[in-house]
Order: sequence, then structure tokens, then C-alpha cells
Amino acid sequence: MSPTEQLEIESKYDVDEGASLPALHELPGVASVAQPVELDLAAVYYDTAALDLAANKVTLRRRTGGEDDGWHVKFPVSSGERLEVRHPLGRSTRGVPIAVVRAVRVHVRDNELVPVVTLNTKRVVHRLLDTDGQVLAELADDRVTATVEGAEPDSWREWEFELVTGDRSLLEAADDVLRSAGAEPASGPSKLARALGDRVPAADQWALPSKPLTSDLFRAYAGAQVQAIRERDPEVRRDVPDAVHKFRVATRRLRSALATYRPVVDREAGDRIRVELKWLAGELGVARDAEVQREHFAAEVAEQPAELVMGRVAGRIDDHLRGVYKEGRTRALAALESERYFRLLETLDDLIAKPPLVGDDRKAKKQIHDLLDHDWKRMRKAVRRAETAETTAEQDHELHEVRKAAKRLRYAAESAVPVLGDEATDLAARAEEVQEVLGEFQDSVVSRDFLRQLAVQVHLEGGNAFTFGRLHAAEELRGLHAREAFFKLWPTLKLG
Repeated sequence: MSPTEQLEIESKYDVDEGASLPALHELPGVASVAQPVELDLAAVYYDTAALDLAANKVTLRRRTGGEDDGWHVKFPVSSGERLEVRHPLGRSTRGVPIAVVRAVRVHVRDNELVPVVTLNTKRVVHRLLDTDGQVLAELADDRVTATVEGAEPDSWREWEFELVTGDRSLLEAADDVLRSAGAEPASGPSKLARALGDRVPAADQWALPSKPLTSDLFRAYAGAQVQAIRERDPEVRRDVPDAVHKFRVATRRLRSALATYRPVVDREAGDRIRVELKWLAGELGVARDAEVQREHFAAEVAEQPAELVMGRVAGRIDDHLRGVYKEGRTRALAALESERYFRLLETLDDLIAKPPLVGDDRKAKKQIHDLLDHDWKRMRKAVRRAETAETTAEQDHELHEVRKAAKRLRYAAESAVPVLGDEATDLAARAEEVQEVLGEFQDSVVSRDFLRQLAVQVHLEGGNAFTFGRLHAAEELRGLHAREAFFKLWPTLKLG
């Protein structure tokens, strides 16, 4: 059975043992309250010895005795919201199933998961219904006993008010009513957090200073990309749409920052990380590129006149790219399970916690323009090489270099927004224009090569490659238009 997902939106409250439930049926939109359901829940929570999951506000448990027995992994989304991924219970009663372990790999890496807390909960569920009998929300009245190894059991009572089909206005109305009945906002975000208390490692409280140094800009921007990698990893494993793309963008932004900020970040250390990030992006890229090409060619073939589509063109392209995607996804998942990836994650943790700083680290507002100017000149040089290229192939290569330089400039400008504001935002937008136009051009180059290879295969098999030639010509035209658009755009772009 495949895992299931649901967004959990709830509020938690601490209540005294003698507290009485308020009149829940009087809440707006509630027509009635169903008969209470009593449950006897047992949950064992797993983590590393260092409590890496708890430190990242992620929980992993094996729960029985309820209506959703199984392995549950919860990821933070925002205040009061968590994404719960449920895996079937299976036969394992001791070790965590590998499918569940993989869901939290980005945090635990190759460290062992062990039981850290056992929770036994006497739960009474009150379901709030609308006039059609649909469940709007549930209030769980829980009496909890938590057992942590080496400590005395701790017991408490709490209420959980969770939305089902109701909206946030019901959550807000319930908050007023529950507080008036003596409830107080829970002392922790979860039962696990309360049970562990101060055993959980303290989170890094670093924040960008109001007058940052250049290295502070790097740390803030790089830190955001590392956090994006942590968030995207579980999504890539669950095959969430666009997750691979967002993951790759984070690696690119981080690689770019390590290059832009070389005046203040140790080049040797940064370049080692850049090599590993390039490897990771490459492992992830095969499946993503095949996915994009499938969508593009499906639309392009559909636009062809029916009488000019000779043979099984769309199917042939799709079959090939499906195979590439399948192999690419297998390759990507293998990379995310590799020791090389785990060590990279540790390196990124260290990079953000204590950046390897060197050189003349000055006030960012005075120094950041020099960094942006350097990246601008790098792009300008690439444009000049493209303008003077002697062959089409040489110009194709140089335009690709322009696009990569534009990406670096865009990301550098993004990192400068905290000190330069609109000036940096505008520069990032202009660099993105170059990136987008030349992205179309590079896609056409890659597509032409793909179509030529496929046409040769069809011809050698005795098939009709006519339509592949038409598609190739269409890609040539797309590339020509993109090339012209860039050289028209370029003179309008200025730094500052």
C-alpha cells in the first residue's frame, strides 16, 4: 500500500484535569456533535541519538490503537500546520521500515533510528458536524502518559482542535470558546516536544544584522538554499510535482553564491562544495529534463497537421523519454541514498553554522557593488565572445555561457536585496530576462540534437523520419527567434 498524505491544521491546548468541555455545538456552522469515540492509543517515537528529527521539528512514530494505525511522519509547514505522511503498519515492530527511513534521510542521514519516547494516550474524540452530517472538525480530549528512557513518566491532559472540512474561521471561533473554558495554548508544538523538553538541541538563532557585513549576506542567502534542500528532499522522494526543479534551483543558487562571494569565503573550501553540488544537480537533472521535454514535444507534435505526421512520432518520442525519466529517477533516488550525499549535507550544515571566511570582509552596503560588478563584467565578456564567434557552434556555446553568467548575476542580486532593496530586485529581474530568453535558445539546441538522434534511429530501422525533420526545423526556428530576441534585448540592459 502506498503512503498517504494530509495537511494537519490544528490548535493544541493545555488543560487542567478537572476542566469541562464547552458547548461545542454552539460554534458557528456546527449543527451537532456526534457521540464521543474512545480510543486507547500507543505510539513509539523514533529519532537519532542526537535527536536530529526533533531539532528540525519532524516527528516519526509507530502508532496503534486508533483509526489510522501505521507509521506517521510529520513535517512542519507553518504555524499550526503540519504535513502528515502515513505509511502502512507492516510487520516491523522494532526497526523502522526502509521506506519510512528514506522519508527523513535528509535529517538522519546514515545514523540509526532508535525509540526515544513512548506515549500512551486515552483519547475521547468529539466530531463536530454540519447540517449534512459532514465532519467540520474534531476535538480530541487526551490524557497522555509519556515515558522517556532514564526519566520518570510524565502525565498531562490536553485538547487538540483539528479542522477536517471546516475553515479557519471555525478554528478561530473554537480558540475563544476553549480559552474561556480554561484552556491555555500548549507549552510545546507537539506531545513529543513536551515529553523531550530541553533534551532537544537548541535551534540556531542567528539572524541577519540590521547593518550586515558582506559575509552576513552570504550566510543568509546560502542558509536559505540549504533550508530549501532540506525541504525539497522529502518531496523529491515522494515525487511531488516540481520538487526536483526546486531542489536543483537551490543547489544552483548555492553554487553561485559560493562563486560570487569568493572575496570573503574561502575559495578552496567553497570550490570543493561547488563540485559536490554540481554532482548532485547532475544526478537529479536527468529525470527533470526528460519530464520537461516530454511536455514540450507532446505539444509540438500536436500542433503539426495530421497529414504531415508520418508514423508513430509522438509515441516514439514519449516512449524514449519515459524510459529516460524512469532511469533518471532511479539514479536520482540512488544519489539521495548515497554516503556522498550524506557527507555533503553535513558539509552544508557546517558551512552555514560557521562559514569559512577569508579576505577583506567589510560592510555589505559598501562592498556588494564590487561583487555585482564583477559578475556583470563576467556576463558582458561572454556576450562579446558570442558576438565575435566565427561559427554557429561556437556562438551556441558562448550564448550558453552568457546564460550561466546571467544566472550567477541574478542570484547575486537576489542575495543583495537586504541592503540594496529595489536596486538589487531590478537587477535580478533584468538578469532573469537574459536567462529566460537564452533558456529558450539552449532548449532548442538540446532538442535539435535529440531529434536528430531519434531520426537516425527511425531511418536505420526503415521508418519514415520526415516528421522528425519538421520538428527539427521548428526547433531551429525557435532557436533563431531566441537568438534574435537576446541580441535585441542586450543593448537595453545596464548595470545600475
